[in-house]
Amino acid sequence: MPDLSVVIVGGLHADARKTVVERLLADVPGSVVLHHDLVTAAAGTVVRTIRDATGILSAGEAPLVNDCACCALREDLVPELRRLAGTGLTRLAVVELWDSVEPKAMAEVVTAGGLTVTGVITAVDAALVLPYLGNGDDLADAGLAAAATDQRTIADTFARQLEYAPVLAVVDSAEADDEDRELLAQLHPTARQVLIGHGDLAGAQPLLAEAALAGFDVEAAAAAQHPACALLPADADAHGVSTLVWHRCRPFHPERLYEALEDITCAAARSRGRFWLADKPDTLLHWDAAGGALCVESAGPWLAALPDAAWEMVPPVRRAAAAMDWHPEHGDCCQHLVFTSPGLDRDGLERVLESCLLTDTEYAAGRDAWKQLPPAFDTLLEV
Repeated sequence: MPDLSVVIVGGLHADARKTVVERLLADVPGSVVLHHDLVTAAAGTVVRTIRDATGILSAGEAPLVNDCACCALREDLVPELRRLAGTGLTRLAVVELWDSVEPKAMAEVVTAGGLTVTGVITAVDAALVLPYLGNGDDLADAGLAAAATDQRTIADTFARQLEYAPVLAVVDSAEADDEDRELLAQLHPTARQVLIGHGDLAGAQPLLAEAALAGFDVEAAAAAQHPACALLPADADAHGVSTLVWHRCRPFHPERLYEALEDITCAAARSRGRFWLADKPDTLLHWDAAGGALCVESAGPWLAALPDAAWEMVPPVRRAAAAMDWHPEHGDCCQHLVFTSPGLDRDGLERVLESCLLTDTEYAAGRDAWKQLPPAFDTLLEV
């Protein structure tokens, strides 16, 4: 099968996404766009279109799989890409994701199908970053759910779309100011930003074409999102936007933390990381908050809780991340939370977080005593 480069372009900012897709069509000869429209999912089908710079080349329908539009997309996407590869006429297949579809799942599907993902790009309008990040509405209420069982919100979906992609295509917006651009930079400081102007002529954006063909490592991208070894932002403060990195080597008291959750979650537009509860001292917990809503889940054991023999089963990137946080007594058990927001009250937030840690007396009582503390998080963790 001839080589076919696949770039995935996603994002809830639909106008920005369409601008980026049109730019790629204009800049890369022999490129086509494959798009699955999930608007018709309620009627039982997903509409697929394939087009090039001159217009639509083909259109068809894919039936829903288990009442899930995203499942239908997965089933249909790889065969269509294989067919395009087989013709030998297409240099670049641009997979334009529907609004709420997340790039991580699609990149992994395409790679598992034996195809080459050379880029993942999230299209962004900088002026819309804070409004979307602060929108706690359910996707379903906005008509953006990908399945009847889809319980995601606009904020958490947008955050994942933004943070997964190594390239952000930022479409020029007259409404965007320095605070908006700084927020975007602090949320994903390692991303390569490619600026796209609405009035650009074809060929005026070679950087976008380069980014689409630069190469992409699915495993590395997944590791960068895993709570145990996530590549989290660093401390920053500019243009009214702050990022606070809060790192401590003492566990939280479960009840005090639970009582403070609303204050902590609402303190920043975005917060994420890993944390350590005294009553579950061996469990690495994932903190993921956006739009005033918090998701907490277990991410398995801390490495310090594993027998030495099990370390060989742990990916090197996880061992390296643990080594950076290693404590002579607790190993990798720690609090590593990052909060990013305009107008962040750093001092107030730090005071609340500190008040949730075990006191010296509670800490000195030891792990057996910690495990007897009230399990305030069992409901959130569905234990």
